[in-house]
Amino acid sequence: MSSMLQWMDAELRQLEDKSQLRSLTSASSLVDGFLSNQTQKLINLASNHYLGLDLQLSEETLKRLTEQAKAWGTQVGLGSTSSRLVVGSDPAFMEFEQVFAAFKGTESCLLFGSGFMANSGVIPALVGRHDVVFSDRLNHASIVDGINLSRAEHIRYRHRDLDQLEQQLKQVNPAKRKLIVTDTIFSMDGSLAPLKDLVTLKERYGAMLMVDEAHSGGVYGTNGEGLTHELGLTSQVDIQMGTFSKAYGCYGAYIAGDEVLRKYLINKARSFIYTTALPPLIVLAIHDNWLQAQRDSWRRHTLISQAAWFREQLKLAGFNIGESECQIVPLIVGANEITVALSQRLQQLGVAAVAIRPPTVPEGSARIRFSLTASITHTQLQLAVDHIKKAGAELGII
Repeated sequence: MSSMLQWMDAELRQLEDKSQLRSLTSASSLVDGFLSNQTQKLINLASNHYLGLDLQLSEETLKRLTEQAKAWGTQVGLGSTSSRLVVGSDPAFMEFEQVFAAFKGTESCLLFGSGFMANSGVIPALVGRHDVVFSDRLNHASIVDGINLSRAEHIRYRHRDLDQLEQQLKQVNPAKRKLIVTDTIFSMDGSLAPLKDLVTLKERYGAMLMVDEAHSGGVYGTNGEGLTHELGLTSQVDIQMGTFSKAYGCYGAYIAGDEVLRKYLINKARSFIYTTALPPLIVLAIHDNWLQAQRDSWRRHTLISQAAWFREQLKLAGFNIGESECQIVPLIVGANEITVALSQRLQQLGVAAVAIRPPTVPEGSARIRFSLTASITHTQLQLAVDHIKKAGAELGII
């Protein structure tokens, strides 16, 4: 090993000693609520594809995408050739952005390569070194990195603690540009942001409000528009970010808001300007899955019902599921070693469940993060609960 790499090896050993070492394992989603890891078939409780809309590239699907491509004057292409500001702004982008903005109830929409690219590019475009950002302590890493890249003053408030947030807002010079940013559903806890109260505070103190709908899009709202829409706050939230890689089972992200916001980001968001555009095929696939999600309203209803039942069963068994109130259900264990052991035991029993450890979650709060999908049957979910109880009893967690 090169002497230059020895420090890397030493840090990896330290992570291993703390049961925090991560590694990749091969896994393939199956359409019937199962996951294959090449050696066994597992009940899939680890996927973010909440509506079970994993796109299968069958002949029928390709035919649909081809027909849509013709209607939009594009091709089913795997490459977009350049940044959208050069020659990469395929007609598929403009067409979908218009229909999706109407769906969101906003003036405009702008597609990004991923949620991480959206958050890490949009926040630095909105604020700089003389500004202030207020961020929930449990916000996603992409939000944190976006704030750090902006060089704005970063003030974190305790999770959903509006009293502390208001005190922080009071102490900032009213002349400074202020941004409040929050997840709508917190991805490791399954708790929901108090959006109505955040709107009240942003209006009271003259701040902008940006929300990340990554885990609520497709699930909340009349047709899956997101939590902002369900609460009737679309016109009061300044910037909505969401992804197509969760409930919509595809890839990419969007920013929805006023037309002036779209024009501003096209000129100021570096993660939009300096990257190759999404492939037209992906945009066509996003549109196809989005349409199916609206047609299949049963998927949202099934997911919400199953998640409520699953949460109740874990609580009755004596597990700590924190403040979960949606399809993301953490089973909080605490110690890294026991959490890893629980994950391994569940896999042996046929349940795909991943151990989440620091720094993704705070020290002492390692957990199994369960995330449900509409494709899981109640019978499968009942079997998974039985296995979770068995493993929890064996390891002394309950």
